[in-house]
Amino acid sequence: MEDTDIYWMKEALKEASHALMEDEVPVGAVIVLGDRCLARTHDRRESTGDPTAHAEILAIRQAAREIGDWRLSGCNLYVTLEPCPMCAGAMILARVKRLIYGAVNLKAGAVESHARILSVPTFNHLVMVTPGILPEECAAPLSQFFQNKRRKNSG
Repeated sequence: MEDTDIYWMKEALKEASHALMEDEVPVGAVIVLGDRCLARTHDRRESTGDPTAHAEILAIRQAAREIGDWRLSGCNLYVTLEPCPMCAGAMILARVKRLIYGAVNLKAGAVESHARILSVPTFNHLVMVTPGILPEECAAPLSQFFQNKRRKNSG
């Protein structure tokens, strides 16, 4: 585990904390090119009413605007939770170089848990994957969020 990966995952965790405070699912994402942060955001489905407003999708949009190109070649995407099929597909289409994620996503993970979308050799781009960076720290805000939701719904 590289110090750089830990540093940027902690930045993604800060975004997850913002999401938790906004009553959004606490998933944070950061996109980096070299040592430059191009995008940082978190899930915003609840506040926008947009089912595609996952942290990864929003970060890809921000990074593309920042560099003025839809191709994110050479970029690393750090996200606190293993991406879903939609987000994994977006990474392929955006030509993200590397995905680094924290916690596994047992409900909808499409990188290693349920499907291996980023490993399909016939796609036009392969994304390198580094799983399990700060997994406990990344899982904690999600556990807290869903415990809070259960308490609200049962009370």
